[in-house]
Amino acid sequence: MSGLSKNKIKLIRSLESKKHRVETGLFVAEGNKLVADIFPFFDCELLIAKSSWMATQGDLSVREWIVAEDDDISKASLLKNPQDVIAVFAQPNRCLEKKNLKNELTLVLDGIQDPGNLGTIIRLADWFGIRNVICSPDTVDVYNPKTVQASMGGIAHVQVFYEPLSALLDELKNIPIYGTFLNGKVLYEEKLPSVGLIVMGNEGNGIRPEVEQRITNRLHIPNFPLGVESTESLNVAVATAIVCAEFRRQQVYSG
Repeated sequence: MSGLSKNKIKLIRSLESKKHRVETGLFVAEGNKLVADIFPFFDCELLIAKSSWMATQGDLSVREWIVAEDDDISKASLLKNPQDVIAVFAQPNRCLEKKNLKNELTLVLDGIQDPGNLGTIIRLADWFGIRNVICSPDTVDVYNPKTVQASMGGIAHVQVFYEPLSALLDELKNIPIYGTFLNGKVLYEEKLPSVGLIVMGNEGNGIRPEVEQRITNRLHIPNFPLGVESTESLNVAVATAIVCAEFRRQQVYSG
């Protein structure tokens, strides 16, 4: 245990930048519940917390820990409303086992830019038992602090990988590949399998053409009442929730 130095504050605040996250191999998480939820799943390099939070956690395996009060936590925090704990974790080294994708449902994200959307999608994947999310290289960084916060602990249970999507989909062409489009078949009228890839596109532009041409099954989420004009599109995280829910509903509840 040591004092919270200016260098440690500088380190934590630097992790808001992808460049520094890549250079250090670290990421930051904040908040009483989030840190407690993900702590068992990542190696913790630095923990800064109030003594009251520490007292509720029992023995913690951490390289360095610092008891701090509100002022110090506020100086280091990336949140508008800091809580009782800030943790710096090591990014895990993970390898995508492509052979496993032939036996499960997987989310594929094409150019998602908003960290909140990515974090929410990871949270949804966790909720619906989807263990792998594969992102195009230009998708926002999974270790962006806003993504980590929005995942609400899902980042501990869902593995996120970055792969060139066209090459990946060509390699996995024997697996059904789904995407949502305005001219697709109505989601609720299609028989959906328990194995497949679900591609969700960029917030503004949707699925890019080179990925679209590799999709084998085009789906459409209809608005209600049918035929009545409504908003042009859904937020990508909301659309992901609807699609995943229908896949799982059919797997578990349809006769």
